[in-house]
Amino acid sequence: MAKPHTALAYRICVALLGAFIVLVGLALVPLPGPGWLTVIIGLFIISTEFHWARHVLHFVHTNVEKWSHWVVAQPVWVRWMLGAVTLVFVAVLVWAAISVFGLPHWVPQLEVLDRLGLR
Repeated sequence: MAKPHTALAYRICVALLGAFIVLVGLALVPLPGPGWLTVIIGLFIISTEFHWARHVLHFVHTNVEKWSHWVVAQPVWVRWMLGAVTLVFVAVLVWAAISVFGLPHWVPQLEVLDRLGLR
C-alpha cells in the first residue's frame, strides 16, 4: 500500500459513517418508516471495507429473501394476520414511547388522548 495512513483513515471513516447509519436505522426500527432499510444501507457502506460486514449483509439478504418467499406462499388470511400483528406491535411501541417521553407541546388537547392515558 502506498499510503497506509490514508487507507487506515479511510477505513475508520467508512466504519464510523456506516455504524452511525446502522444506529440511526436501529433507532427507527420501532417507528413507522425505513428503519430496516437504513440498517441495511449502513451495513452496505461498512461492507465496502470490511469482510465481516459482507457476510452479515449476505446473511440478511438470504434470510429476507426466504422470509419474502414464505410470506408470499401463505394464504391471504395469514398475510393479513402478519400485517395486523405488525400494526399492533408498532402501535404498542408508539404508545409506550409517548407514555415514557410524553407528547410534544404542539399536539392539540384531544379527549381520545386522555382516554388512552397519554396526557
